[in-house]
Amino acid sequence: MTSKHLFLAVATALTLGTATPAFAGEGHDHGDAPAAANANGPQRLPDGSVFLPKPAQRQLGVRTMTAQEAELPRSFELNGKVAMDPNAGGKVQPLNAGRIEPGPRGLPNPGQTVRKGEVLAYVVPSAAPIERSNQAAQLAELRAAKSLADKRVARLQELADTVPRKDIEAAESEARSLTERIAAVGGGLSTREALVAPVSGVIASANAVAGQVVDARELVFEIVDPARLRIEALAFDAAIGANIGSAALAVGKERVPLTFVGAARSLREQALPLAFRAEGAALSALAVGQPVRVFVQSKDKVKGMAVPVASLMKNPANQTIVWVKASPERFEPRPVTVQPLDGVNVAITSGLKTGDRVATQGATLINQVR
Repeated sequence: MTSKHLFLAVATALTLGTATPAFAGEGHDHGDAPAAANANGPQRLPDGSVFLPKPAQRQLGVRTMTAQEAELPRSFELNGKVAMDPNAGGKVQPLNAGRIEPGPRGLPNPGQTVRKGEVLAYVVPSAAPIERSNQAAQLAELRAAKSLADKRVARLQELADTVPRKDIEAAESEARSLTERIAAVGGGLSTREALVAPVSGVIASANAVAGQVVDARELVFEIVDPARLRIEALAFDAAIGANIGSAALAVGKERVPLTFVGAARSLREQALPLAFRAEGAALSALAVGQPVRVFVQSKDKVKGMAVPVASLMKNPANQTIVWVKASPERFEPRPVTVQPLDGVNVAITSGLKTGDRVATQGATLINQVR
């Protein structure tokens, strides 16, 4: 066999060896099939429901409630803001322009508690040089006249036996008048205006620095009572103001009842302002000017089922759903139609039936199971 024939034989053998598939021994076939899913863990089923074993429910803190149909008040959600209660808050403004000086306890800080009548700061009135010089000249003239009046009184008292009594009394009255005029003019040059707290509460805003020059009627301090606030809501339907049954404000997970004060008779931003009074310790988390949501319940009724707001979720189609417990370890998504109720609960008007167990806690975690 020639060298050429030997090379062709070796190449053919290598080619056949490479193309021949290799088989693993028994028990060593890995295959391409995906790993089997854990059938005992939480998982999303093909029909969209969620399988959630009892241990996982306890670990996720899942809680449910039984839906009951009832006559619920028709509610409206209004945009509002927190305002100062005029009977429990106040503003501190100087009557005259001048320079700020600290009060007995220094300048108050925002959030500091103050009492009614407490001096917060002083304002030293500012006057033009010509005005101050005129006042100083007038004071000098009054002092000179007072000196002459005192001497005249002294002379008349020495001649009391020959001078009528009415002349002595007139001279004494003139001396007293000059004394009071000197005190008034001198006080105008050296007095300072005290900025006093009009009500008891906390400092909501402080716009004062030692040595700061302020104008008359400029807002220096603002005081509010955090337990008593006013809520202003805008209603674009004027009929809402005449059909208010009750109202509430949602502060976190708490519901603060509101007392309807009245509706304005002039539009603001093409809407009718509604005023509510709020009281309670939960209001301490709010600030004046903060936007809030006001839930107004009218006197009209609608059939529905009240569930917590935390029960509402969104599905991939952006529909509002709730998770209903269909069996001990299976939850089904139910598209529902909702209406606002009181800020903490909502009214479900369609999508549920009486007796359904709706997930109220842990619904977010159920919605995330894939």
